Amino acid sequence: MSRKSTRRKFIGQSAALTAGVGYWAGTSPNLMAQTSALQAPAAACVGVGGKGGSDTSHISENGVSIVGLCDVDGNTLTKKGREFPDAKQFQDFREMLENLGDKVDIVTVSTPDHCHAAAAVRAMRMKKHVYCQKPLTWSIGEARMMRETAEENGVVTQMGNQGTSENGLREAVEVIRSGAIGDVESVHIWSNRPVWPQGIGRPDGADPVPESLNWDAWIGPAPMRPFKNGVYHSFKWRGWVDFGTGALGDMACHTTNMPVMALKLWDPIAVTAVKNPGLFEGETFPGSSSLMFEFPERDGLAPCKFYWYDGGNLPGDDIISQLPDSFQKRIDQQKKNPNRKTSGAVVVGSKGLLFSPDDYGAKYYLLPEDKYKDFKKPEQTLPRIPFKGGGDQRQKWEFVSTIKGEYEPGTMSNFGYAGRLTETILVGNLAMRAGEGQRIEWDAKTLTSPNVPEVNKFVNRDYRKGWEI
Repeated sequence: MSRKSTRRKFIGQSAALTAGVGYWAGTSPNLMAQTSALQAPAAACVGVGGKGGSDTSHISENGVSIVGLCDVDGNTLTKKGREFPDAKQFQDFREMLENLGDKVDIVTVSTPDHCHAAAAVRAMRMKKHVYCQKPLTWSIGEARMMRETAEENGVVTQMGNQGTSENGLREAVEVIRSGAIGDVESVHIWSNRPVWPQGIGRPDGADPVPESLNWDAWIGPAPMRPFKNGVYHSFKWRGWVDFGTGALGDMACHTTNMPVMALKLWDPIAVTAVKNPGLFEGETFPGSSSLMFEFPERDGLAPCKFYWYDGGNLPGDDIISQLPDSFQKRIDQQKKNPNRKTSGAVVVGSKGLLFSPDDYGAKYYLLPEDKYKDFKKPEQTLPRIPFKGGGDQRQKWEFVSTIKGEYEPGTMSNFGYAGRLTETILVGNLAMRAGEGQRIEWDAKTLTSPNVPEVNKFVNRDYRKGWEI
């Protein structure tokens, strides 16, 4: 069997395997026979340091041949190349995709947020299956484009919010959907992020670009700016508006995932920045913020408000006082020592609460505990991944096994679902650009705010020449 015919088979399978927008009614997985070694797909990996390093390795562990490595940092590229000595190395993903062409079936994208869509959309238009880190995109418009492009090209996709692959998250979704905590009218989620600089301005001057770094490729679609040592590359980019999506973008695709899936929390009708120091000089997100999203009735579900807190902000005592005593002690410690921040998610129902202290929604408690001590779990309605391993490995298994045709339910955090989740989350960043207390009405169909039109220009971005999508 030739590799070209094998790739055509993968692509033909994928259209039927790509899942929809994520209100699942799946059954237990039905595994098909293992494919032969000759059918092993090949991958090109964009961004191979940090999270991209593990993404590359985990894809390989599932019987994928790594044929291309791309990273703007030559030192990172050389280091990962020792693990995959037969892979061709590039510092520009455009060059890699053009060079490798039909030698690749899968593309992983593990770059800073601002390059996600530029790499992933290009790959999907080439009929490549794509695994992309969270948040799916830098902008709301790109999230819409990603899910539409995936559907148009019939490719298998997965976003890197690995909690989706945890049995605990899927069970928590089933519990909420079963009505165990009643009608849900509010959700409260707080994060220990940011753990990088925010609320600062752009430094003056420029430093020499390291010989190993392709600064033009690192900037990618964003406006060009001077290189500064230790300011953007390699970790601190998340707080910079041109490159990252702040604390909300970094963690909400993890921490809100479970209630969003359970309650269909997409397409908010309004978002308000309850506490909003505002973008600092238009350069970085604020050091802390609190947001309120409003959702209307959805397929019989009660209207719901979702509250987000970061930078040390917390829900009120009316919520905290209902949590387990052990966690309340952690909150007390946080109030005394701001460096000991916590994360948590509380889904407030008319009958009780569901609380998760886990960033990925994989662990949960029903409260008050005495009321639910005899609680019987609802019937399983979502598939469980049969692969045993950590959440990250399970999610890669789900992705690759779907491509191979070995896992019938398909990827749960496919771009149909992940695109909607990311759209919902990133509407919150529009509120960061408005004044504190400014209610931004939102029309998800047109991706515009009818009452605060000045934020509409931030729904999409102007791409630097040569990096257009």
